[in-house]
Amino acid sequence: MIHPDTELRFVNEKIGLGVFATKFIPKGTIVWVLDDLDMILDEDYVDSLEPLRRDIVYKYAYQNEKGEYVLCWDHGRYINHSFNPNCIGTAYELELAARDIHPGEELTSDYGILGDEEPFVCVPEEGTSRTIVMPDDYLHYYRLWDEMAAEAFKYFNQVDQPLKHLIPRKFRKKVHAVAAGLRPLDSILTTF
Repeated sequence: MIHPDTELRFVNEKIGLGVFATKFIPKGTIVWVLDDLDMILDEDYVDSLEPLRRDIVYKYAYQNEKGEYVLCWDHGRYINHSFNPNCIGTAYELELAARDIHPGEELTSDYGILGDEEPFVCVPEEGTSRTIVMPDDYLHYYRLWDEMAAEAFKYFNQVDQPLKHLIPRKFRKKVHAVAAGLRPLDSILTTF
């Protein structure tokens, strides 16, 4: 589920739609969490679909560590890519605000953290020479992403968390221990 203080907006003809903050979302806030309304689809099932539906799943879903497709039920599936993201994925099936996100600002995530099977050509961005998300980006950037997540977790207990009750049960103790500084963050690399 995507943070409640967000909405879907048109970005431009090339990008299409994106998710934008409607209110201030401080660093460390859960901006997205996998919840029981998200669809988990078996890879064989997705491959058996007719092209119209299969292509939509390929476009809007991501594959988890089991190879299943996760299709978000809400507008979370419209979070766009950035090599300078303001949201950071974690090993706990949730994303945090990696920095303060202001009203009207688009929420973005680095698609490299998903480990897609195919390269993804990106819209050029200022401040980076990267132009393609590669299937093995997680091997090269996991330390950076882990640092971003660890830094965001420092603020976790200091900010309002409207999605906290949706943290998957299997991760609740770990998330609370990481946020309290009682255990180290599990690396995003563990999800591959």
